[in-house]
Amino acid sequence: MSRSAHPAGPRHADVLPEGHYSAPATDLNVLDEKVWSRTVTRDADGALTVGGIEVARLAQEFGTPAYFLDEADFRARCRAWSDAFGADADVFYAGKAFLSRAVVRWLTEEGLNLDVCSGGELTTALDAGMPAERIAFHGNNKTVAEIERAVEAGVGRIVLDSFQEIVRVAHIAQRLGTRQRVQIRVTVGVEAHTHEFIATAHEDQKFGIALAGGQAAEAVRRALTLDGLELVGIHSHIGSQIFDMAGFEVSARRVVQLLAEIRDEHGVELPEIDLGGGLGIAYTSDDDPREPHEIAKALGDIVTRECESAGLRTPRISVEPGRAIVGPTAFTLYEVGTIKPLEGLRTYVSVDGGMSDNIRTALYDAEYSVALVSRTSDAEPMLVRVVGKHCESGDIVVKDAFLPSDLAPGDLIAVPATGAYCRSMASNYNHALRPPVVAVRDGEARVIVRRETEEDLLRLDVG
Repeated sequence: MSRSAHPAGPRHADVLPEGHYSAPATDLNVLDEKVWSRTVTRDADGALTVGGIEVARLAQEFGTPAYFLDEADFRARCRAWSDAFGADADVFYAGKAFLSRAVVRWLTEEGLNLDVCSGGELTTALDAGMPAERIAFHGNNKTVAEIERAVEAGVGRIVLDSFQEIVRVAHIAQRLGTRQRVQIRVTVGVEAHTHEFIATAHEDQKFGIALAGGQAAEAVRRALTLDGLELVGIHSHIGSQIFDMAGFEVSARRVVQLLAEIRDEHGVELPEIDLGGGLGIAYTSDDDPREPHEIAKALGDIVTRECESAGLRTPRISVEPGRAIVGPTAFTLYEVGTIKPLEGLRTYVSVDGGMSDNIRTALYDAEYSVALVSRTSDAEPMLVRVVGKHCESGDIVVKDAFLPSDLAPGDLIAVPATGAYCRSMASNYNHALRPPVVAVRDGEARVIVRRETEEDLLRLDVG
């Protein structure tokens, strides 16, 4: 592998773009444990290892770009969430973050439930052996065929998202001679993201039935009158990448108030409350996520306190971590190609992947970390922007970070915390081939989702 340096670019630049950046405070060879999975280390030569295997060997065997998923870490996180909430609560892994048959089997073995939001996710879950009663089916526009499949399979919950869906699911269940357990998703007027939350009017969205104007109360009335439905609870979801519990406190208070109104009007105390997901992870050293036991205690205390105040029995709590489980367990490995210094600005480092394997930077302005992982370097740091190979100026993987100034074509760099939404949202833009997902554990690596081939592309092109 080449070690020659490219033409000098900005290092400890005197003037950095927009004044937002300064030289890194830590050694670039030291990994920030917050953003990497548990078994990631550097060996004696400075090369990254995961599950006891060097990245150079992984790159040689599986190619780049590729997602490497730390199976031991994934399973440990499943157990941490399950242990934190205990037997009196339910943890549903949000399959939209990343789902495969191997992941379904791990979830089943570790005792977690599964949240799906499409017919494809449901098919994957059932095919891999997830018991149907441990599946919750979400979605704002479930088709008749999807609902029929879910009801026939006996999924544990269908989360109703509209007045039309209430009738649709009830009719299908009655026609199939069963009574389907359901929750109603309500929009509680709380939006939470990262460190901020807003508790005003946020009903202007496609998900859920608004509490405002009595719409959620009317949805409950209708669901309780339909023979095909067994209404078991209320569902809410307030945002994503959340670190602050304040938004959950406002949401829980409003949901419990609805439960009290249902009791007063119908004489029914619903036994379940689902507070959704959206719990944050560390993408960079600035992020400070809470541990599962802290989240469990905080949510449990909030719901218990609000129910006691309303004179209600505390319902069974459900949560839906997806990113919080799978996000930190994987990294994406790239090979460095073109290196282009822009004097006085930054150096552009092009890799052999890009927005087709991680759209989140372009779509959400997401921030990531990056590290040189095939060797160590004592060279001064330089400010870089890691970009992909696609014909798009917004094809950015990591907006701004520091890498050693002797970075060269052929080096391997890795972006951690890419387990959630990267492979799930991957595309064939520019006819790129979607990368494989490789599970690594105890010195062994195996493909759980194979790399696409050009034959795959042509097979679908029937013209």
